[in-house]
Amino acid sequence: MSDDEITSAEESTPRVEVVTAPESTPEAETPQSTPTQTPWWVSDASSSVSTSLTTLAPAKRVIQVTWYIALAMSLIAGVVGALIGKTAFDNSTNLITSNKVIDRAPDSIAGIAARVSPSVVEIDSTTSSGSDTGSGFFIAKNGYIMTNNHVIEAAYLAKAKITVKLSNSNEYTATVVGRDTSYDLAVLKIDVSDAPALVLGNSDNVQVGDPVIAIGSPLGLQGTVTSGIISAKNRPVTTSSDNTAGESSFIDALQTDAAINPGNSGGPLVDATGAVIGVNSAIASLGTTIDGQPGSIGLGFAIPINQAKTQADQLIKTGTSHHPIVGMSLDSSFPGPGAKIADTASAILPGGPAAKAGLQPGDIILAIDGQDISVADDLIVAIRSHAIGDTVTLKYQRGSVIKSVQVTLVASQ
Repeated sequence: MSDDEITSAEESTPRVEVVTAPESTPEAETPQSTPTQTPWWVSDASSSVSTSLTTLAPAKRVIQVTWYIALAMSLIAGVVGALIGKTAFDNSTNLITSNKVIDRAPDSIAGIAARVSPSVVEIDSTTSSGSDTGSGFFIAKNGYIMTNNHVIEAAYLAKAKITVKLSNSNEYTATVVGRDTSYDLAVLKIDVSDAPALVLGNSDNVQVGDPVIAIGSPLGLQGTVTSGIISAKNRPVTTSSDNTAGESSFIDALQTDAAINPGNSGGPLVDATGAVIGVNSAIASLGTTIDGQPGSIGLGFAIPINQAKTQADQLIKTGTSHHPIVGMSLDSSFPGPGAKIADTASAILPGGPAAKAGLQPGDIILAIDGQDISVADDLIVAIRSHAIGDTVTLKYQRGSVIKSVQVTLVASQ
């Protein structure tokens, strides 16, 4: 009941004159009532009416009213008491529940995650500089695991122990089969004979907008699954290495908005069939989060699996790998557009592809296979996305003259 309603009830309260009194009593003016703060469940009006009846009504009338009120109140009290008792002692909350089973298709995110997750591992290591956690995945039944070089590099250089933790919580000590700093890849091996190796897909067939799933151990949270799409292809990404040589990795990356965080590195990026199309490697970030590490803003990058397969195969067979080169050094300070061959006598490798094609120090490479080059890193990434022995077309500028030349890529030494 609102304050307005309470006021209206009080103003309509009837006045009853006392008929048994020997003399009349001057009628007092009823005072104007004001709204009160009485709770809604207690009526000020009802209280006022009850008081007036008790005080002013004839004795006989009071007895009759009291009898009816007593009967009504007893009935009401009984009903209210029963309801209160049921509420107090009935443990049933009457919540709506469902026992329906969700039908998860094999190609759903849940279905793919269930198939792929047992093949994904957590990789841990500890050195004097701290602890590192990353991810990896089985690429062969005999225990070969693919991961990023930066996940295990500090432990490898410090000759520290590298531990691989499986999805069933079993742990193994891993050995480093080989690593490639130029592609930020490494292959480990543990002593198992029937590992659940993943199917490696074809990253050349990936299209922008394709759905993808990333699985790994971000911040040590093993088995974390995130999903998204392929946001872009052929995104040039350069990452710095922690080793004393200061080597960098150049990746012709797949870009995804699937959440990738520290600890996801080395884990698989899989397509809608569950096949691996990339190795999660890097993220772009605007700031830092837990422990001063960067967090996901929906800009994640993965090494295309076709590139990773080639390097992994070399690492398993020989323990080392090679990447394609043109045989020239670039001026990293040149702002572009284009990539400038350094103005030094040693900039062109004698007998290399660039020398055979007639390229000279100071030439500016404007495009490769029709793809424009903005800065030096773009050219390096584009060249390393090819295989040794591939022939590419370089458009270059010398002074005011623009020419094109074909070169055949050779293996790095």
